[in-house]
Amino acid sequence: MAYRDLAHTQEGADGNAVAIGTVAAMIAVLFAGSTVLTPLYIIYKQQFGFSQITLTLVYAVYVVGNLGALLMFGGVSDVIGRRPAAVAAMIIAILSALVFLFAENVLSLDVARILSGLGIGIGAGTGTAWIAELLPDAERSRASVITTSTNFLGLGFGALASGLLAQYEPWPLRLIFIAYLAALVVVTILVWRTRETVAKPGSLRHVSLRPQLSVPEEIRASFVAPAVTGFGAMALVGFYAAVSPSILAQQLYETNHTVAGALFFELAIVTAVSIVMLMRMQSSKAMLAALALMIPSVLLVVMAQMLASMALMVAATACCGVVAALGYRGGLQVVNEIAPEDRRAELVSSFFVCCFTGNALPVIGVGIISTYVNAVAASLAFAGMIIVFALVALGFGLKHRH
Repeated sequence: MAYRDLAHTQEGADGNAVAIGTVAAMIAVLFAGSTVLTPLYIIYKQQFGFSQITLTLVYAVYVVGNLGALLMFGGVSDVIGRRPAAVAAMIIAILSALVFLFAENVLSLDVARILSGLGIGIGAGTGTAWIAELLPDAERSRASVITTSTNFLGLGFGALASGLLAQYEPWPLRLIFIAYLAALVVVTILVWRTRETVAKPGSLRHVSLRPQLSVPEEIRASFVAPAVTGFGAMALVGFYAAVSPSILAQQLYETNHTVAGALFFELAIVTAVSIVMLMRMQSSKAMLAALALMIPSVLLVVMAQMLASMALMVAATACCGVVAALGYRGGLQVVNEIAPEDRRAELVSSFFVCCFTGNALPVIGVGIISTYVNAVAASLAFAGMIIVFALVALGFGLKHRH
């Protein structure tokens, strides 16, 4: 009898491990869709003949989908269940990849980016809550480590694969999306076979589509610190993403598409490895360390641009990766710890709203200033903004750290 119970327990643990792996793969493949364009922007710009500010808006417009998903569907998986919401996110991502595959103009790129943001917005909150519920209560803090590390692994591999295929294989604007579609279909099938964790899922008619940012009143004060840190960390990543292509093309005269993908891959891998290595660091300390490291990181990016130094660019990339790891993981872990059981996805989605907003704003600003002044002036302006933000947030965090 004891052997039978042990075997049953082991079977349950193995099943949970497979389920967690499947949900993690869903998060990774969804986020990969946001970076497969990174090495392709220059090709699209040449082929479609649009300006730098249009390129910037194509990058940033996916936040419209992100925010739409998080504001209107942030808590949908708490109602209808994790699996149906996750499958819906994957289907939207498949539609996005199909639009990219057959894109012929800027409007197509905008539509595809918005769909990509919508799928990521629904899938990110759903997947994070799903993994937290698949883990035993004692190990629930691991959910933020798993979701954030796989998130950045997806971002890194998406950019690297796109750069390699664009540089060395035919059909640079088509082949990557054929490969991406195949990955999406496989993961969608696996997600559909993964067990549900919401005890009594309801129907769509119980879902309110009224836009709202909902944080329970009793935990709002505790939510401020992770929200601010997540915004800042992703603002730094957005700033890096905005200026690194122009640094490569204009200051370093590097036109190899693989290099652009490899730099973002470095950022993502450093972030993922740092998340795992620093997983035992207290979440509040991780957030404060992220805010402190933002200042040298943003200064390194600007110095790499002004001195046209690839070595400084590589160092800046690594520093940005560590900041993203500490800020994003620390903030998400705190949110998972304070979230009420029945509103977990809703609160996680509110956190992601802060992160996605931070990721988009620097990109738009850098694009506008670069168009009307120059790239260096844009970098200096937004470096100054991020430094001031980091100092204010760090002061707030130190004051309320207890």
